[in-house]
Amino acid sequence: MTSLDTALLEDLARTAEHDGIAKTVVGAVIADAEGKVLLLHRPADDYLGGLWELPSGGVDTGESLIEALRREVAEETGLTVTAVGGYLGHFDYRSGSGRATRQFNFTATVAGETLTLTEHDAHLWADRTQQNQVSSAVQAVLDTWRDQAV
Repeated sequence: MTSLDTALLEDLARTAEHDGIAKTVVGAVIADAEGKVLLLHRPADDYLGGLWELPSGGVDTGESLIEALRREVAEETGLTVTAVGGYLGHFDYRSGSGRATRQFNFTATVAGETLTLTEHDAHLWADRTQQNQVSSAVQAVLDTWRDQAV
């Protein structure tokens, strides 16, 4: 996997702004030694309730994509990101407030034994067959991740 350079990250942010994106989000593909991917389940009463998704969340003003990724993974799972690997692409959607949103996705390595959920009601270390429970956009990210891992 290629390491991330500052120029790539700045280009991603610039392109999103140029495309009229109002909100940026980061997502993490976190895999264990067997290639199972961490998925989180949104509570039924939440926006997009019932959806299985990657650990992800909004980028705060003045925060880099990588800083946001580290913070969001820690907030949502209690795990510490020890390394950010490759960029896996992005997808766009409308947020709960209707804003044009772009989610940038990266591979991440984590440390920590215990998962502590703060915003989701369940988690799953999903094998290949269980990974089809995600949206088609996240499925495309996972396909890219699998292609890079070969």
